[in-house]
Amino acid sequence: MIQISLLSPGAKADSLAYQLAYAAQAVAAVGAGHALPQALAQIFARSDAPPPARGAIQDLSYRAMRQLGLSDSLLGLLANKPPQPEVLHGLLVTALALLVNEEEAGYDSFTVVDQAVQAAAISQDMSFAKGVVNAILRRFLRERATLMPQAGKTPPATWNYPTWWIDRLKAAYPEQWQAILHAGNQPPPLTLRVNRRRASVEQYLATLQQAGIGARAIGPCAVRLDKPMPVQQIPGFAEGVVSVQDAAAQLAAPLLDVADGMRVLDACAAPGGKTGHLLELADLDLQALDHDPRRLQRIAENLDRLQLKARLLTGDARDDSWWDGQGYDRILADVPCTASGIVRRHPDIRWLRRKTDTVQLATLSAQILDKLWQMLRPDGKLLLVTCSLWPQESEQQAIAFAQKNHAIRLPAPGQLLPTARADADHDGLFYALFQKPGA
Repeated sequence: MIQISLLSPGAKADSLAYQLAYAAQAVAAVGAGHALPQALAQIFARSDAPPPARGAIQDLSYRAMRQLGLSDSLLGLLANKPPQPEVLHGLLVTALALLVNEEEAGYDSFTVVDQAVQAAAISQDMSFAKGVVNAILRRFLRERATLMPQAGKTPPATWNYPTWWIDRLKAAYPEQWQAILHAGNQPPPLTLRVNRRRASVEQYLATLQQAGIGARAIGPCAVRLDKPMPVQQIPGFAEGVVSVQDAAAQLAAPLLDVADGMRVLDACAAPGGKTGHLLELADLDLQALDHDPRRLQRIAENLDRLQLKARLLTGDARDDSWWDGQGYDRILADVPCTASGIVRRHPDIRWLRRKTDTVQLATLSAQILDKLWQMLRPDGKLLLVTCSLWPQESEQQAIAFAQKNHAIRLPAPGQLLPTARADADHDGLFYALFQKPGA
């Protein structure tokens, strides 16, 4: 259960203090083992934060996650003992993330300190710590020149990842590990998928140009906006002309080369981005499976916006209790994984994951793949997708699956490393495509 405390009456939503106070609670929730998006959703559901304040709270929280290794190292030098309660720690690391990158953050240092103290004052869990917040942050400003080199001596402070994560990347990608870590620390772009039933990329780019919105094509259906913006303001989004989807994720549906009339299963389908893309490519008898009915609702909402239809099924892909016994021509298996390839979009993942998660999730995914293979028709194709960088969840998984099930492996991109360049901007996904031998 995520603990959310409301702020003092009269706290102004447009103040940095208000936004810092709620961001501190979100960061504290991550420290307690909760995912940041869920923590923010609960804060927004319980508080009176208007949309502009929500955007600021989210930005502060994500910024704190990307800077957590350095901020924690600084706190170790600035405080005699770890700040308690956890929400006080959350406030301090969120404020330090602003102070360390003052120019990028857009706030002057004295405003940050003043508003952090005010954030403690309007929070029932931190009102006792106003003096502590003031003393720690002002000391940082005074001693920044000596503290920063001291704090940056450890790998977690240098890269803002746990040590085990850095070591694992070095082992798996000895030449690219630094670039991967750097890419994961960049704010992600807003990439759109153009619905080819409704417009071409060229037509949609012209629409954006008329609206004064800068963008460029970075894939067959992919358009990256120069600056992120709320989806409600994106031309054609509400009408289903475009969807938000990373450029690497947009490779999945075309790899399955679907055609009209095919029977297709999208396993582990939520939130439905790949489901929608498949249906944009062909008229399919498509079933979308997920174990959580609430997540299926998100698929339904996405399909309604796109004006497309699929049969939504609640079930566990490890068993066949939900299956009607009829084989599929195509199966998309976006299996559970550590999500190590999408940390730029979910920077809390690096702090929530443990070394042992890879083995557990790889085992779960292998069970899912073996069961889905039984549902595939002869000559049918199954696409394995993960958003992981760890070989045990990707390439090693693909090799073991092909050997066990005598699957024919077809050309596919394999491991895509996260990239943040003008000409290529995408997350770190893995693709392996298999065909079942004919009868």
